[in-house]
Amino acid sequence: MFDIGFPELLLVSVITLLVLGPERLPEALRSLGLWLGRARRSFTRVKTEIEREIGMDEVRRQLHNEAIMEQMKEIQQDVDAFSQDIRGVSPPASPASPASQGPSADETVEPVAPAEPAPELPPEPAPEIPPETPGPASTATADER
Repeated sequence: MFDIGFPELLLVSVITLLVLGPERLPEALRSLGLWLGRARRSFTRVKTEIEREIGMDEVRRQLHNEAIMEQMKEIQQDVDAFSQDIRGVSPPASPASPASQGPSADETVEPVAPAEPAPELPPEPAPEIPPETPGPASTATADER
C-alpha cells in the first residue's frame, strides 16, 4: 500500500534516533505503539458496527419479506375460499308450491298445445361500405405492397 521497503525504514529509524536521542526514543516508541493500538481498535469497532448494521438491515429485510409472504398466503386463502363459495352457489331455489310439485292424484293433467313457431323475418340488408379510395400518399396497388 505505501510501498515502504527496508532501506526506507532504516533511514527513518536513524533520523528518529538522531532527532530524539537514545533517552527519549523508548518513550516515543511506546507512545507510538499506544496510538497505533487505539487506532486499530477504533477501526475494528467501526468495522464491526458497520457489519452489525448491515446484518440488521438483512434481518429487517428478511422479516419484511416474511411478512409480505404471510400476507400473500392469507390473500391466496381468501381468494381460494371465495372461488369455492362462488362454485358452490347454485341459483336460488323457488319456494315450494303445490303447483310446482307436480299433479296430485286428485288433479287431472290437461295436455299443452304445441307452441306456434315464430314468424320468419326477412333478412336485414347488409350495411353499405364505401369503396376505399387511395389517398395521395398511398398510390401503391395491392400487388406492389
